[in-house]
Amino acid sequence: MPDHKRTDDTNDAAFGTEGAAPDTGAEAARRRRRAQFLRELHEAKELRNRVQPRRARAERMRQALRMRTFRW
Repeated sequence: MPDHKRTDDTNDAAFGTEGAAPDTGAEAARRRRRAQFLRELHEAKELRNRVQPRRARAERMRQALRMRTFRW
């Protein structure tokens, strides 16, 4: 019954191999994109903190309050 197999499945492993490793090339590309995004996000936050120091201080105070009231 071939119509039950998905056509968009990128992992072409046999049916009996559960837990097969994902495509390492796609995973590496995803990690590179994520790292680039996080670098740009961090840079943007630093720039905002330099441009608007009062707002940045207020945000730090709110974050500190959230961390104090957070229950593990």
